[in-house]
Amino acid sequence: MKMLWRLSREAIRYRTLYVIAILSTLMLTAVNLIAPKLLSSMTGIVERGVDDAGLRKIGVLTAGLVVLYLLRILFRFLSNYLAHKAAWYLVGDMRTKVYDKVERMHLGFFHDKQTGDLMSRVVNDTRDFELLYAHIIPETITNIVTFVGVLVVLLTINFKLALITCMPIPLILLSGVIFSKKVRPYFRASQKKMGELNGKLQDNFSGIQEIQSFGREEYESGKVDVQNFEHIRAMLQALKLSGIFHPSVEFISSLGTILVVGFGGYLAYQGGIDVEDIVAFLLYLSLFYGPITGMANLLENMQQSMAGAERVLAVLDTPCEIQDKPGARDIRDVSGDIQFEHVSFSYGDDIPVLKDVSFHCEPGKMLALVGPTGVGKTTLMQLISRFYEPTSGKILIDGNDIQDVTLESLRRNISPVLQDTFLFNGTIAENIGYAVPEASLDEIMEAAKAADIHDSIMLMPQGYDTQVGERGLRLSGGQKQRVAIARAILRKSPIIILDEATASVDVETERQIQKSISGIAGKHTIIAIAHRLSTIRNADKILVIEDGSIVEEGTHDELVALGGSYARMNKIQTSGISA
Repeated sequence: MKMLWRLSREAIRYRTLYVIAILSTLMLTAVNLIAPKLLSSMTGIVERGVDDAGLRKIGVLTAGLVVLYLLRILFRFLSNYLAHKAAWYLVGDMRTKVYDKVERMHLGFFHDKQTGDLMSRVVNDTRDFELLYAHIIPETITNIVTFVGVLVVLLTINFKLALITCMPIPLILLSGVIFSKKVRPYFRASQKKMGELNGKLQDNFSGIQEIQSFGREEYESGKVDVQNFEHIRAMLQALKLSGIFHPSVEFISSLGTILVVGFGGYLAYQGGIDVEDIVAFLLYLSLFYGPITGMANLLENMQQSMAGAERVLAVLDTPCEIQDKPGARDIRDVSGDIQFEHVSFSYGDDIPVLKDVSFHCEPGKMLALVGPTGVGKTTLMQLISRFYEPTSGKILIDGNDIQDVTLESLRRNISPVLQDTFLFNGTIAENIGYAVPEASLDEIMEAAKAADIHDSIMLMPQGYDTQVGERGLRLSGGQKQRVAIARAILRKSPIIILDEATASVDVETERQIQKSISGIAGKHTIIAIAHRLSTIRNADKILVIEDGSIVEEGTHDELVALGGSYARMNKIQTSGISA
């Protein structure tokens, strides 16, 4: 009930549609309750003998039935369509809401999540809300009102026979409670397995080149087959319980019908009930047990919907660890002064990644980070943009603690160029202008020239309108990297982060990119991670990081003269001598 109440608050914005749909449902139920009474009245007239007055009355009743059946069409349409309209709008809202929540989660949230599973929660699990609001809730209301209405009618026809009719109901309710407790875990498992299957498919489609290159098609097909049938087995467990439950409800309902027919025949034999009432009772009897068997079907759908709702609400209820603090302010007119004060960080497993890191980068300077893989260089970059929070210490931009400014204004002043360049499925122009959607084509072209990608683009058949494909599949690694650099240049952020930005380019292209970066170095604060030391020789300051700590600091010449770790790395790369 708590979950239903929570979900009802989400649906309240569509209350007008729901109110009309529910009223139409009630009117439809009233029509269904009145029609058998008119039919039984016609039966009574025929039983007593039809004269002129009786014939006129049959004509009136027939006309009344026609009107009722026409009204039933109208009310059923309003009930079904408006309920579906409200439900699908709700599904759309919930999909957007879940996506917005996932989109704003900190990067740590994604470490143990599969993309396909998150997609399943956004698309598949939210779809179950349509089942809940367009079918389960309206039909539940219809069934309850119909059941109560028919029960009242039956009690007015014959009190004793009505009580006999109600005898199977406790058994049906008990079986429903047992069924709902047993079946929901299987539906929950089924939804989870579906998410895992989507995750596996997403991984395989993204890595299709590797699968084919290493001849692992059969192996991956086997893994997909296993996860596919894990989902199917979970669903079949739920359907097995349904296969037992629904026939049981039908059998119990049939027992009620048998009791009514038997006891009704006994009453007719004693003269305690006339033919007209027996006909009415039998007509209403199908309406009486119909809602009960209908509720059994709805109970199964309810468990499936609740299983999906649990997965959706689990995402919505996940706290976002990185968000604006109360009173956070926008940071404006940023010059690019960056300072780390005794910053330490770990990913939550108590294994430190950064240890008491302190440094200062003045505006317009280029700071380079070098060191072995896995020592915390990229993590340090991500801390500047607040993708993670320091375990201790402070990070200042222009003297402002970045935890005291809004995320939007902080990240607006930082443009990253990552080693694993991501391009969206669209045109080259759209990707370069991604962070500045209002940029003109001339501005996009200027940024491309600065990144030395303009000439390559102009050689393509559609130029700047060339489609890059999913993740930039149609471009080379060097082209993707230079498009990403053009994207950062176009944004004109005072701080540019280069995480191995030249890793995927040849030596000549590297020189050209370095030339373009040097051209903007005085206007932007640049922080660069590099393994190829040739790309950061001209940096104003180089930090050598080992085991999460700064072990050396200085310019290229100073560090070479020092004869330490940097000097050894430089010697290896310039002479090819192994350490």
